[in-house]
Amino acid sequence: MLGFLRRGDRAGRGVDAGRNALIPIPLTGGLLSGQVCDVEGRPLAGAVISVFDRSTRRVAHVDSDAYGLFAAAVAPGEHRIRAEAGGFQAVDNVVEVQWGRHAEVGRLTLRPDITAAPPAAGIYDIDPDHTSIRFVARHIAMSRVFGRFNRFRGQIQIAEPFEDSHVDVVIDAASVDTQIAQRDAHLRSADFLDVERFPWLRFSSTRFSGRGGNKWLIDGELTLHGLTSDVQLNTTFLGMQEWNGTRAGAIARTELHREHFTLNWTQALAHGLPVIGSTIEITLDVQAIVKT
Repeated sequence: MLGFLRRGDRAGRGVDAGRNALIPIPLTGGLLSGQVCDVEGRPLAGAVISVFDRSTRRVAHVDSDAYGLFAAAVAPGEHRIRAEAGGFQAVDNVVEVQWGRHAEVGRLTLRPDITAAPPAAGIYDIDPDHTSIRFVARHIAMSRVFGRFNRFRGQIQIAEPFEDSHVDVVIDAASVDTQIAQRDAHLRSADFLDVERFPWLRFSSTRFSGRGGNKWLIDGELTLHGLTSDVQLNTTFLGMQEWNGTRAGAIARTELHREHFTLNWTQALAHGLPVIGSTIEITLDVQAIVKT
């Protein structure tokens, strides 16, 4: 957070010093601040904090920083603060903000949401009918081109301990689909995926790790266009449901750089701007069914 002191304020020590040097207090309002932590006292970065006035109108919406700290300038009066983070139960607090003053909320402790605990150990088959593998690329640095792969298979093995879990996914390169036949033919050609020589994309994980709550990191290796490179999936676990079997849901995101896989075809506009950007955003929206 940016460090600003109101004229006449003095910085103290430790946490209080940080809270006295957050953002300027507006001339017509006040400032509130606090810290979001888990039950073990560890700061929660990226928690969503909403501030509501007495009429339940949301007047501020901020994320906690790397140290779990947050601050918001609001009008004087009573406010309700709600802190939320994936995999944790939301918590509410009430604070009175006075004109020209700094109200310290203190620590907001979020308890784990047991429904977001990792799924039970077992083998889960990825359901292709309720799973999507999508990508986004920039076109002439203006619009985004959306596409997907229509044919794939995969399996997730949840282990005990969770860190020993493993996932494998195999994608049919020729199933690339951007809904433009001419563009899809170009993507299948030797300029890009070269599906005649390299018919499959393969991802195999090397490590699972928890980031707190329902957030996971899945490290692995992606083989594409005949080359293998490290990839890290930022994963959000969506919980379990019973519907035609026991299902686990998750969303995973990553970015790929075409150059890492020698997908180097490019074309530039007259002033040097590339037609296709070098970074590809990948999103996997996954449902997996417990194998019986």
